[in-house]
Amino acid sequence: MKSARSSIVIRPMILDDLLDAQALQRDAYAPFLLEDARAFSSRITHESSYCLIAICGKKLVAYLLAHGWRPKSPPRLGEMLSPTGEAEVLFIHDLAVAPPARGSGVGRRLIAQVLASAARDGLRSAELIAVSGAAPYWKKLGFTQVQVSPELRAKIALYGVDACLMERPLDQDDIDGV
Repeated sequence: MKSARSSIVIRPMILDDLLDAQALQRDAYAPFLLEDARAFSSRITHESSYCLIAICGKKLVAYLLAHGWRPKSPPRLGEMLSPTGEAEVLFIHDLAVAPPARGSGVGRRLIAQVLASAARDGLRSAELIAVSGAAPYWKKLGFTQVQVSPELRAKIALYGVDACLMERPLDQDDIDGV
């Protein structure tokens, strides 16, 4: 897969991709982090959706769920998003890469593309909840951990004991980098 970098196509995620993306989600995450089809699809159909997939041949090898959202107010795990809503920050909800594609750079390509799109649209920052020990990965991509209130900490804890809110600014460098 590492030599197939140029054969990986990135495109917006559509509802027809849902079953394949959910299969990848089941392979990538602990059962308590899995979201049902309704919650998953609400991210794809949100008016400020930035959801992407990566395909190699005809196989989905990675996906990224992201959408515009309110700052420092991440959605609850499994929450159905309304089709409309504020889009003050880019909220990166989920990134999953199939085992054969890990190490190919496809995750970084998805992130770079979504950050550039959000910056072009005028969003000035991105947020996410790092789960399952992923904070070091996100730190390499410019994200830093955010200090949060006890109420928000309790909400984030539903994503796992080591979950943490992280953020990074978006700027012209994100646009130029793609």
